Amino acid sequence: MPAARESLLDAAYTALVRRPWSAVRMVDVAAAAGVSRQTLYNEFGSKDGLARALVRREADGYLAGVERALAGHSDPCERLTATAEWTASAARDNVLVRAMLTGCWSERLPAPALTAVPSSSAVPAQRRADGPLPSPGDFVALVRDRAVSVLAGPATPTSATADLARSCELVVRLALSCVAAPPGEGGVAGLVRSALPRHVG
Repeated sequence: MPAARESLLDAAYTALVRRPWSAVRMVDVAAAAGVSRQTLYNEFGSKDGLARALVRREADGYLAGVERALAGHSDPCERLTATAEWTASAARDNVLVRAMLTGCWSERLPAPALTAVPSSSAVPAQRRADGPLPSPGDFVALVRDRAVSVLAGPATPTSATADLARSCELVVRLALSCVAAPPGEGGVAGLVRSALPRHVG
């Protein structure tokens, strides 16, 4: 039932944008998605299950955007700049991505535990959502490691890979700082370009 699941997650996200998570009702989410409330419960199990699935989907969407940013350029500096810009814009435009990247969950948002919860769901996607969710530190490591794997060739010496990993982590952390305090003139790209060593790539 992937189409119904996506419709339900879309409806839940729309409801969350309009009102606090505590005021989001399962019956309203089901009605907005055009399915029965029983279908909603069959898919997610509970409101907490719906919250976990929503957070997992937004995390996956953010990481897919990182992949696109890294693949969208041939120049390593431009790849890292695009990744930083994507991180800042995704956090600006999506309240759940912002909360996941910063760890700042307001009372308006669902705040599912990052640890795995017991799952007896027959739905594979829900079993995955019931697994551990990434913390802000996990996101830093995921993006850094993905950037390093894209930018470092197989013949890259270990010492150069370590330097590259530090540069990639610096870019991720700069992007996260721009989420908390938006940059001035030059924006995210200007900060990244000025911070990266000339030898990146």
